[in-house]
Amino acid sequence: MAEEIIIPEGISKAEKYETLILQLKPLVESETDVIANMANISAALKEIFRFFWVGFYIVRDEQLVLGPFQGPVACTRIRYGKGVCGTAWKEQKPILVPNVDEFPGHIACSSLSRSEIVVPVFHYGKITAVLDVDSEFLNHFDETDEKFLSEIAGWIKF
Repeated sequence: MAEEIIIPEGISKAEKYETLILQLKPLVESETDVIANMANISAALKEIFRFFWVGFYIVRDEQLVLGPFQGPVACTRIRYGKGVCGTAWKEQKPILVPNVDEFPGHIACSSLSRSEIVVPVFHYGKITAVLDVDSEFLNHFDETDEKFLSEIAGWIKF
């Protein structure tokens, strides 16, 4: 069955997230396959917010491995504690980076990425993945993104 996310024009960022959640959450809740859910979440976020890159890295042993995403080709593996994704995993909290060039140890999968937010995916208190979102604009992300992306990441169940 084809799904379509409809977001009205001229509303605030928070209202876009709220409207998206009303439509996307039932789709995710009705599907038990985690990869399918990550794929639909990535696609919806990319389509609605026009992010440069959005996707998931999945914890496999002691590294993050590229999962479902939307955007240009990406880094395939990230070590624990490395880059923004590995740091969010290590610190077990969201990380918002206004300018990736100022983040020590930033891993540049694309030189076009200018700002980034990474939100851990917790399952039974353990990080199983991270949701990574990049923008080609500086200072693109804020507390609104962190709040709603954290909620969305909470839907992922391994």
